[in-house]
Amino acid sequence: MNRIIILTFFTVALFSCSTKKGNTETALIIHPQESPASIESAEPFLFTDKNGKTYLSWIEKKDSVHQFKYATRNAGSWSAPTLIAESNNWFVNWADYPMIAADGAQNIISHVLSKSGTGTFAYDIKMFASNDDGKDWNNSFVIHDDGKQAEHGFVTMVPYKENLFVSWLDGRNTVMEGMENMESDSHGGHHGAMSLRGAIVDFKGNKIDEWELDNKTCDCCQTGATITDNGPIVVYRDRSDEEIRDMSIVRLVNGEWTTPKTIFPDNWKIKACPVNGPRVDAIGNTLAIAWFTASQGEAQVNLIFSTDGGATFENPIRIDEGQAIGRVDVAMLDTENAMVSWMEGTDIKAMKINRNGSKGTPVVVATSSESRSSGFPQMTKSGNELVFAWTDDTEKKVKVASLKL
Repeated sequence: MNRIIILTFFTVALFSCSTKKGNTETALIIHPQESPASIESAEPFLFTDKNGKTYLSWIEKKDSVHQFKYATRNAGSWSAPTLIAESNNWFVNWADYPMIAADGAQNIISHVLSKSGTGTFAYDIKMFASNDDGKDWNNSFVIHDDGKQAEHGFVTMVPYKENLFVSWLDGRNTVMEGMENMESDSHGGHHGAMSLRGAIVDFKGNKIDEWELDNKTCDCCQTGATITDNGPIVVYRDRSDEEIRDMSIVRLVNGEWTTPKTIFPDNWKIKACPVNGPRVDAIGNTLAIAWFTASQGEAQVNLIFSTDGGATFENPIRIDEGQAIGRVDVAMLDTENAMVSWMEGTDIKAMKINRNGSKGTPVVVATSSESRSSGFPQMTKSGNELVFAWTDDTEKKVKVASLKL
């Protein structure tokens, strides 16, 4: 059973709130909560809308059927779960988890991965839209229109103006015409490269625009996206012809997407996908990106800031304590500070980082496991709180906790 570390008077982990004028110390307490998810739940995701309302989505398994559910959090408590959809034809994966996003009014969009053929990696990004605050989810659509029985996944969804910006990894170029149904249990069977795509859709599911953002990326690392004052940006693990798989960024500026740019040259050469993508958050044009790398055989988690919407970056700050396995998340607290969560061995940790490089004392959110079944821990900021969610692979249940800032 996961142990939640409650910081008491005698066992307080102090958290540094460093400023240029000096340091103050404030105790941070992790508050475990009753999870709205049931046993046999996994793949959690957290999202907070512009009004501070937090959404938790997850997958539950009932016999051979998977159920996609969500709950909302207000005044510190979770609502009863709502069923979005259920099926026995979904591709359910520990790293490629479904997501949910809302505009803060009545509109919500979510997605799952739905099998499109008999091949192991033949699945579509199926999206569900509700325009009545989650009462009706009958409107469903596939965001890509290539018609290929190929991989489509690792989605990021963020509200953009009155619409939704979506990024994803797209495998339309990895299958040859007429060979979509060929079974392949490894990514080595690809005939072309995975690409990164982006689109803008409205909350009824109508596609407004779509772009190819990079024609060759790492195959199965999560993408990350956020909205700056300049427009949407996407961060992702790129892939060079020499198998260098560092983090890149593309930005929509004045209606045009920039060419992919490496945010920092880790020069991690690996002939396989590490399944460990970046996360990004922004306030205005100040953004923070957290990512995992194992360049030169040394596993580490880094954070990097930009104050010009991702055009340039400051020096990276190492976060981990020497036993990093990645699985990162990040939330901007203000334009000078960010909170980073990551896995350090079996511990899920969180720590505050200042742009000047000063770091707080890491707090243990929970103890999990390094196995795939423990998934990717999630973190979101809502008002003066951080909310965490993760999969307890011993109890086979999504768990939640909060932390007051």
